[in-house]
Amino acid sequence: MTDHTLDDFRARCGARVETALDQILPPVSVQPSRLHEAMRYTVLAGGKRIRPLLAYAAGEALGLDAALLDRPACAVEMIHAYSLIHDDLPAMDDDDLRRGRPTCHRAFDEATAILAGDALQTLAFQALAEAPGLSAESRVGMVAALARASGARGMVGGQAMDLEAEGSPLDLVQLENIHIHKTGALIRVSVQMGVLAHGGLDADKAERLDHYAKCLGLAFQIQDDVLDVEGDTAQIGKTAGRDQALNKATYPALVGLAEAKAMANQLINEAIESVSIFGERAQPLVWIANALLGRKN
Repeated sequence: MTDHTLDDFRARCGARVETALDQILPPVSVQPSRLHEAMRYTVLAGGKRIRPLLAYAAGEALGLDAALLDRPACAVEMIHAYSLIHDDLPAMDDDDLRRGRPTCHRAFDEATAILAGDALQTLAFQALAEAPGLSAESRVGMVAALARASGARGMVGGQAMDLEAEGSPLDLVQLENIHIHKTGALIRVSVQMGVLAHGGLDADKAERLDHYAKCLGLAFQIQDDVLDVEGDTAQIGKTAGRDQALNKATYPALVGLAEAKAMANQLINEAIESVSIFGERAQPLVWIANALLGRKN
C-alpha cells in the first residue's frame, strides 16, 4: 500500500470511482437527455463518497486489486444517490439543498427527480451484473446483498420507520433499529462488497469486517444527528437544523449532545479494534473511522 494518509487514499480511490461513474452513467447526448442530465447532476455532484471508499478499503484489507471494486463501489454510490433524491422530495423531507446545491427536484422538477432516482436504482444492479473480473457467484452475491440492504428490510424500510416515528416518542432501541436499517444497511453492504469480491473468506475475518461496518454505520448516523445540531448549512451541504424542524427522533434529542458524541466515539473505537486483525492493510478502514469524528489519522 502506497497511501500514507486518508487524503492519499481518498484521492486514489476517489479518482477511480469518479471515472467509473462517469463511464457508467448515460451521457446527456443520449435520449432521454433531461433524465440523464438529472442522474448525472446528482451522482457527479461530489460528496464524501464514504460508501465507495469503504468498498475499496475492505478490498485493501483483503489484498484485492482495486479494479475488482470499481463497479461495486459505483453500485452502492448510485443507490445512495437515488435515496438522496427521493429523501429530499416534498413528500419526504422537502429539502432545497443537497451537497451545497439545489436538490434534484429543485434543479429539474419533481417528476424528473423521481424518475432519476428510479433509473439510478436499476442502473446500480446492472453495474453489478456486468462487473468485469468477478466470478458469477460473486456478482450474484453482490446483487442479492445490495437488494437486501436497499429494500424494505434495509434502507427503504428504515426510511418508512423514520417517517412513521415523526412526532412520536422513541426509546434508544427503537431509534437504533431505525438507523440500523436507514443508514447502517448501506454502510454495511459497502464493506460486504469487498468480502464478496474476495470469495470464500474465512468466517471470522468476514464477521470482523461486518462488525466494523455495523459499528461505523450507527456512529455515522449519530454523528449526522450531531452535525444537524452543531453544523451550519455551508459546512454540511444541506439545511442545518432540518431534523429538529421536522420533529424527528435523533440521538441528541433523546440522550443529549454530550452523550451522543460519547456513543459515537465508543462505536468508532470498537470498529477500529474489530479490524486490527488485518494489520497494516486495515489502515484505510481506520482512517475512515477516525475521520468520521474529525480525529487525526
